[in-house]
Amino acid sequence: MAEDMEGLKDRRDGGSPMELSPSVVYIEGCENYQKQSYRNRCRFYAAGGVEDLTFPIIHEGGTHKLPISDIKVDYSTPWLQQHQRAIVSAYRTSAYFEYYQDELFEIMNRKPEKLFDLNMDLIRFFVEKTGLKVDIRVTEDYSREVDPVLYADLRETIHPKRTHTILRDLGLEKPYFQVFAGKYGFKSDLSIMDLLFNEGPDSILYLKNLR
Repeated sequence: MAEDMEGLKDRRDGGSPMELSPSVVYIEGCENYQKQSYRNRCRFYAAGGVEDLTFPIIHEGGTHKLPISDIKVDYSTPWLQQHQRAIVSAYRTSAYFEYYQDELFEIMNRKPEKLFDLNMDLIRFFVEKTGLKVDIRVTEDYSREVDPVLYADLRETIHPKRTHTILRDLGLEKPYFQVFAGKYGFKSDLSIMDLLFNEGPDSILYLKNLR
């Protein structure tokens, strides 16, 4: 993922309190698939603490050699229903879950053949619901290096096995309400659905550092 640098600056420094300034964000669509990354998983806050939701994929001759756009989701097991039950169990008492549940599950229930299509549908859903004003585009070819003057290269910034400072850099290392915070404390680095289900329309205020 790469982001327009001017847009990134605008997000930090100004704009309407209810929307972020427009940014062009490129999603890397031409890389080879990378195992054990957030490309097929996310973290959420369950009754037992932070857990992972993983989308199983079809392994065809070594997935690391396949473009991300060719990776197929494996629907041969009932993981979809299991994941939805896990999400309901974790967030059914959150303030805004009922407002977004049906539309989120509708996206999942379409069962897109390709992992990339499923990811893009989910990204667009959460961008819209949180109020992010973003022009999302997909890269048309793969570039090992990105011009740092024009873009912030964030493709390898967020990874399950590596620490990062992106929340600190954006001033977002701060708590918001979470269902199980009273039991385990506030947890960061979760899926955006955790913020949306707990904060709803106020998610944009959190992202704009206005609360």
